[in-house]
Amino acid sequence: MEAFLVEDRYHIPKQCTECGGVMVFKGVGEYHCEDCGKVDYDDYGKTRLYIEQHPGATAAEIECHTGVSQRTIRHMLKEGRLEVTADSVSFLRCEICGKNIRSGTYCSECEIAVHRKLEEQQRERNRKAARFTGVGVEQSGGEGQKRFTRRDG
Repeated sequence: MEAFLVEDRYHIPKQCTECGGVMVFKGVGEYHCEDCGKVDYDDYGKTRLYIEQHPGATAAEIECHTGVSQRTIRHMLKEGRLEVTADSVSFLRCEICGKNIRSGTYCSECEIAVHRKLEEQQRERNRKAARFTGVGVEQSGGEGQKRFTRRDG
């Protein structure tokens, strides 16, 4: 896993290059200076804008024209922020089964399986936590009997 933050990875503008004012996020990778109104973009905004103007552009073309590295573009694809076009000859691969995918890390079938496994693990943790209701107190299941018995210890 990477040791740097998404904020650092996507080069989010914090200060206006024109007047030094604070850049305010307006959405979809776009930032406006609150003093002079200058518009700037983070790496996601630059990439998305370039793709909108040049549909089907490759990662190499995007890097060449925007300065956003191909590694960063791959991160955006794996995060599901961008998607490989349907007519593309290159795809991402599911990290479990190797099937071609257009964005993310798993194909739809493997993603369902991963989520089911995580849900089952959470249910098991909940079951284990429910066995004990307090320190030194355990729940017993007999009907018509005391619900709790104290453990001597």
